[in-house]
Amino acid sequence: MTPRPSTFSIVARDPEQDAVGVAVQSKFVSVGSVVPFVSADAGAVATQSFANVAYGPDGLDLLREGHSAEEVVAELTDADDEAPSRQVGVVGADGSIAAFTGDECFDVAGDIQGEHYTVQGNILENEATLEAMAEAFETTDGGLPERLLAALHAGNDAGGDKRGEQSASMYIAKPEGGYDGGNDRWVDVRVDDHDHPIDELERVFKLYDITLLEREAPEETRSLSGETAESVLETLSDLGFYDGTPSGEFGDEAVAALESFRGMNNFENHSLSVLEDAIARGWDDVDGAEAAKQDSSSNGDDETSELDGEARLIEAIWQGLSRLDRK
Repeated sequence: MTPRPSTFSIVARDPEQDAVGVAVQSKFVSVGSVVPFVSADAGAVATQSFANVAYGPDGLDLLREGHSAEEVVAELTDADDEAPSRQVGVVGADGSIAAFTGDECFDVAGDIQGEHYTVQGNILENEATLEAMAEAFETTDGGLPERLLAALHAGNDAGGDKRGEQSASMYIAKPEGGYDGGNDRWVDVRVDDHDHPIDELERVFKLYDITLLEREAPEETRSLSGETAESVLETLSDLGFYDGTPSGEFGDEAVAALESFRGMNNFENHSLSVLEDAIARGWDDVDGAEAAKQDSSSNGDDETSELDGEARLIEAIWQGLSRLDRK
């Protein structure tokens, strides 16, 4: 039997950022290589359930030609004899939205559309998976990446793929959003094989976000001091960046250690003062974020109970930067 990327996905658009993307999870290896197709000048397509990968490029071409999402879905499925076993979701850069779930898709299968998005899935534990995804996307604060990740988490927590978890992906395009503005690949992260792929996808995205995505400059910056400065220096010391005695003073030697950490991790996208500000603001938020993740987790393990030094620094930076709008 041909492997089927049976899965749950969300295709969505952020008109304020002029961005469009797909997020997906499946009990299927490397689902990111099969399901999502995205282009800033056209829109986004998720093809799944005995996926016809030609739906991706063909659908984007039709969107570029001016067809609506509804017309694209109709043309793709009408020309496909195996459409009853397929599932596809489409969001056009023009704001049009449509989806198709074939009658032969394995239960539970379905799709839901709302303002700027469509969610779809098959071989699901229950219908609540799609309902939870839709609600999470509609109610989550933040940008399109945060809302897409929230939808994946919510769908998984509500039931998810009946067969379990294996891989996840998030692909978002916006004009000149790619590295150095050279293409439209704004966010492109994926996890091909993992016990908890959505959690891992979120971790990888945060690192990607800090490294590659730009934020508006803060109106004011804070310096590290007191207990937070001492804790940060203890962490930098443990990581081999700081040779002094950690204290509440974040002096020149401490700043040099932070600069070394920034360079080693390719965080030059943010100035040193912005990075210090982000850590100062985000350090204490890490414990709260991890506690909330523990409370909402349904896997019952202690895997995320405590972050190691480097992971805590990265999480603090991401938390501190999150108040700033992405460019």
